[in-house]
Parts: sequence; structure tokens; C-alpha cells
Amino acid sequence: MATGPAFEAVVLAAGSGSRFGGGKLTAAWDAGVLLEGALAAAFAAPARSVTVVIGADADAVAAAARGFDPRALIVHAADHAEGMGASLRAGIASLPADAAGAFVFLGDMPRAPHSVLQPMADAVAAGAAAAAPVWQGRRGNPVLLGRELFPQLLALTGDAGARGVLQGLGPRLALVESPDDGVLFDVDVPADLNK
Repeated sequence: MATGPAFEAVVLAAGSGSRFGGGKLTAAWDAGVLLEGALAAAFAAPARSVTVVIGADADAVAAAARGFDPRALIVHAADHAEGMGASLRAGIASLPADAAGAFVFLGDMPRAPHSVLQPMADAVAAGAAAAAPVWQGRRGNPVLLGRELFPQLLALTGDAGARGVLQGLGPRLALVESPDDGVLFDVDVPADLNK
């Protein structure tokens, strides 16, 4: 179990995958389905719990999450069609009152390297407002958002996610060098599954 600050993990898995043609998160990937890559990283994080935010394809995504690990907590974002902001709001709002921060994983990013997670947690525990991995100068995902940012996250609208919140942090955003491009790789269309 995690020691130190009580971080939680949230996997955003509510999107419809319209560019993919639907059913993206339950598409075959590696030996399982696409969502399992993000779930594996979330369960590897130094976090007390893993919450999966569902919306489109809710039953199938919830079944995939529970099938991967029955400890997964499921939260339905009723307004998921609004975009990532709605999913993030639902995930953050569901967390325990004493949560020190939240790792946010994207369900369509299956190759997030687990080695960046503890250094991100260490940075936020040491006082950073948030932490994110970088690969060749580009900031990627997952991110770790400290509790002080929760009010801003709960006010998000549209499809921007936490990008704007992070951009306003300047030096209070800790950057952790990633060992590979898994922090940038996401699946948008079926051809991406073969990369």
C-alpha cells in the first residue's frame, strides 16, 4: 500500500471514441483490451484507490475495468458527452475528502511508463502543486494534481481537461523525465493499435 500522502488514481474512460468508430477502450490490445494499459499504470501508482470514470459504452468499460481488477471503483459521468472536463469533474468529486491529490490517467493511453509515477508523487509530496512527465521536451500524461487544484478541476467545462490548470502553474508544476514516448502515445483511430 501507498505510504506518505494519500493520493488516489483516476482513469478517464468515459469518451465515445468517435474518431475510432466507437468501442475504443474495449478494442483488442496486447493480450487484453486497450483500457488495461491505463489500468495497469493506475494500479502501479502510489495511490490508495483507482477510480474509473465511465460514460459512453458504460457497461462494457465497467466490465473491462472490473475484469482487470475487482478493486476498481466505478463512477459514471452522466454529462460525459460534454467532454473531458465533465469526466474529470466526476472523478475528482468522487474522491475521499482526505485525498492529497489525484493521478489522472487517460483510458486511451496504454503505454504510460510506471517508472515516472513515484517521482511524480515525491515531487507533489515535497510541495509541487502538480507533476507531469515529459519526453523530449513535450509534456505528457498521466499527471498528478495536488489537492489545492481540486476546486479549479471541479469548475472545468468542455473538452480541455486539466491542460489550462497546469499551464497556469509555471514553476509549481514539477516535470519528470520519461524513459520513453509512452507518456505521449494515445490511440485515436484503429491504425494506432498497431504502433
